[in-house]
Amino acid sequence: MFVATPDVTSPTFWVRVGRFFVDAGGNLLAVAGIIVAAIVIVWILHRVIRLVVTRIVNGAKSKAQVADTMALDRSPVASVRLVQRTRTLGSILRNIINVLAVIVVLLLVLGVVAPNTLGSLTLLTAAVGAGLGFGAQNIIKDVLNGIFIVAEDQIGIGDVVDLGLATGVVESVSVRITQVRDVNGTLWYVRNGEVTRIGNMSLGWSRVIIDLSVPTDADIDAVEDSMLQAARGLAKDAKWRTRIIEQPEIWGLESISGDALVIRLVMKTRAGAKDDVARELRMRLKHAMDEIGIQLPQLNSIMLTGLEGAQRVRGANPPRTKPVPIDSDVVWKPKRQPKKQKRATDAGTEPDA
Repeated sequence: MFVATPDVTSPTFWVRVGRFFVDAGGNLLAVAGIIVAAIVIVWILHRVIRLVVTRIVNGAKSKAQVADTMALDRSPVASVRLVQRTRTLGSILRNIINVLAVIVVLLLVLGVVAPNTLGSLTLLTAAVGAGLGFGAQNIIKDVLNGIFIVAEDQIGIGDVVDLGLATGVVESVSVRITQVRDVNGTLWYVRNGEVTRIGNMSLGWSRVIIDLSVPTDADIDAVEDSMLQAARGLAKDAKWRTRIIEQPEIWGLESISGDALVIRLVMKTRAGAKDDVARELRMRLKHAMDEIGIQLPQLNSIMLTGLEGAQRVRGANPPRTKPVPIDSDVVWKPKRQPKKQKRATDAGTEPDA
């Protein structure tokens, strides 16, 4: 195919070249202006959200007369939830702004570079919607579930939660993913659409439950009195009394076995102080039992071995073998002994070697 060579000496050729570069430069300036304007708008919105969140958090701290967010445990639960929900909503709003800014910038840039494409894009809306309906069901489920989780204040940043898939402290909540840090330091990314239940251990109060095993011949009244005195001493301690809501209670004999008697002690604490109070209470109960001469029994555990153990270990099952086929036509006959050995056996003597 013959292509005509442009006449570089023609003024019309250079007019077209100049117009091309002018249009290209104008498009580049327009695209750069759109991107810069989007960055500035996103920065301003992030700044506004950050200022609002900081103002609300500082207001809650000053109202509770504390300097640290963790010290808000001493204030009413509403103040703690206000701080956590404000930070969570701030994180959600920042993510929404980022997504909307990217979509708007792409549409504006496409309108500048290829103006006729937007008209064609409108015709593809139905096809894109159908594709999203089938291909992006999980994403839509994650987003909707995340919106309801935040709107209903089910979890907040800083809460200790059990999501079924992971248990730990909530570090971030976005529209699609919740980040949970467990006790080992592992950061779990949990999709909001996969969360079917939420156990929030940071709301209101918690309860420490101690089941203490004592020998069967121990004086139950003396043991209960000693346990209650140790728990009350913990509740009066200046270091621990701010973490304890109510006085400890003895719920009595929980179970009886041939090896030990189990006595239950409960204590209501603030939501974030359950584990610390439980550890200190166990140590004081051990000292209390030592003072009255009670030796805690050694509870024996049964460890199954062999096939019994293999059947109960996840992922391990006893080997299954096929039976060895036996030919029914074969008749077993005793092996015939030599005559010399047979005579020696009948006589009751050992045969000669």
